[in-house]
Amino acid sequence: MAAPAAAHHRLYSSSAAAAAPAPGRRLRFSLQPSPHGRFSSRAAARVLTRASGAGAGGGTSTSSAATAAASLSLEELRRGCSTWTWRGMSVNYLARGQGPPVLLVHGFGASVAHWRRNIRVLSESYTVYAIDLLGFGASDKPPGFSYTMETWAELILDFLEEVVKRPTVLVGNSVGSLACVIAAAESNREVVRGLVLLNCAGGMNNKAIVDDWRIKLLLPLLWLIDFLLNQRPIASALFNRVKNRDNLKDILLSVYGNKDAVDDELVEIISGPADTEGALDAFVSTVTGPPGPSPISLMPRLADVPVLVLWGDRDPFTPIDGPVGKFFSKLPSELPNVTLHMLEGVGHCPHDDRPDLVHDKLLPWLDGLPPPVTGAAAV
Repeated sequence: MAAPAAAHHRLYSSSAAAAAPAPGRRLRFSLQPSPHGRFSSRAAARVLTRASGAGAGGGTSTSSAATAAASLSLEELRRGCSTWTWRGMSVNYLARGQGPPVLLVHGFGASVAHWRRNIRVLSESYTVYAIDLLGFGASDKPPGFSYTMETWAELILDFLEEVVKRPTVLVGNSVGSLACVIAAAESNREVVRGLVLLNCAGGMNNKAIVDDWRIKLLLPLLWLIDFLLNQRPIASALFNRVKNRDNLKDILLSVYGNKDAVDDELVEIISGPADTEGALDAFVSTVTGPPGPSPISLMPRLADVPVLVLWGDRDPFTPIDGPVGKFFSKLPSELPNVTLHMLEGVGHCPHDDRPDLVHDKLLPWLDGLPPPVTGAAAV
């Protein structure tokens, strides 16, 4: 969950201070290599080209020189993007590399470009797909659309069926993680080969975490803010303030443990899509909509799916001492298919905050997965 979600979290916190789906879905796979679709849409080119121009003078993650060298430029990402039509709407995605497929799913407010520090490394051994969820990045943001966690999960499953067409490891951050959990819970076990959760969200917004006494105290205020955000002038004023570059940078600095990773390029990656038509509606719908299914109720249904959980210990959204963090920290003792690694000094977006730490845990885990199901068993 990137800057708009951070602003949502901060809005509730500052206001408080002032005040005092059916399982077993089966997809059809073929053994033919899937086409990557048409060239990127004009929207994708516009968003990523803007980011490419603004980020030229910014820094990179200073965790190591290798991390900077491994990062894809935004121009490379733009050239690699394609479009896929889903229910009459355009969805932006990237495909790169060869090998077993891995699908990267971003958090709220982010996009394909948020994985720029991971795609090159992963694509050395895997076919890497990264997708802009509907409502974000260069994907369509249809007017009046009601965004839900279940809708994004359906999008992921249809993408696996129509584009990837092979058993896939899902890798998600924040609400992207939760969308992957829902998709895995609704699929058959040949569809999702494995699941990687990077600081998994408890829901689409803060209303999901009702077991936290801090949220319980805030619930009346949350509903008031939801009401205010449904007033167009108020929502527009807040959104314009959130996407201001200086404000975005301050928000991102509060989300990341590695402050050097918050460069001008990252700010533009978040702010660029926020200037496109429909971005305000997507923001309001996501913040005020239903939180969706909880990962706490879904994870026990995934006892036969290999799961890797990577958790930044400086996450202000889903802290390790909160209900969701505590649940995942105990999960390996209850489900032997789950592996957990705490990442010291890392915030809510580990893959971009400290990609070196993520790769150190992720790559060996991917290498150790059982071979993917092929042939008739995958159909």
